[in-house]
Amino acid sequence: MSGLWDILLIEIQVIKETFKLDLCSINKMNNQMHLNFSDKVISFNKQLNFIGELPKDYYVMNPFLDNPETLQVMTQFYQKYYQDNNPRKFIIGINPSRHGAGITGVPFTDTKRLESVCGIKMKSARTHEISSVYMYDVIAEYGGAESFYNDFYINSPFPLAIIKETKPGQYINANYYDDPALFNKLKGFMIESLKNHLSLGLDPNEVFVLGKKNALYLEKLNKEANLFKKLTVLEHPRFIQQYKSKEKQFYLDKYIIALRGQTEIT
Repeated sequence: MSGLWDILLIEIQVIKETFKLDLCSINKMNNQMHLNFSDKVISFNKQLNFIGELPKDYYVMNPFLDNPETLQVMTQFYQKYYQDNNPRKFIIGINPSRHGAGITGVPFTDTKRLESVCGIKMKSARTHEISSVYMYDVIAEYGGAESFYNDFYINSPFPLAIIKETKPGQYINANYYDDPALFNKLKGFMIESLKNHLSLGLDPNEVFVLGKKNALYLEKLNKEANLFKKLTVLEHPRFIQQYKSKEKQFYLDKYIIALRGQTEIT
């Protein structure tokens, strides 16, 4: 009889533990349901931290840990434009520059555009970044920041700035694909980061990739992790701004046509 009683007690305990797990899952789902898009992005940024090893002379800048004001302006930005649960398309850059999102925490947004277009002033820094200039020309062509950010979310496979020390105390921007060893060190982190971005509620059916070389590496990541169905490739803003400035309107039109899903420009 005691053996039967022991079995019954074990079954009761299993039921209790199962119920506890189900209750935890339900509570977690309820919490997630009450979060809007901005809440999720802000939480993602606050938890961003890369602690892996890097090849010699490469370093990661994390503005969310380095500058308290970055957290403030980033929060203001996402609460201004993303406080909803609207479906959005994903625009994927390379990785932030040290003068753009490496300072503001907002992709392709330097402090000048953050203030002049978005109305958010940053007191601790003043930066100018040429990719930001082009991207905000695209945003203006699209119909303005409110319309653009209502439809799109921008980030990168590696969402923190990478710098390389060229001489003692001298640093330049680096791309995640500049060195095969660097790419291999970052690959796992980037795949998880892209998965986390998609979990925000982004559309995986078509993503817009900025930069042809960036697209080659994203195709490798996509082949390994099966993240997106279609990658639509556009020239990178820095390339256009530096080398194709005389043809800028052509590229602006190309961006708008692609982003609106219209017939491709010839």
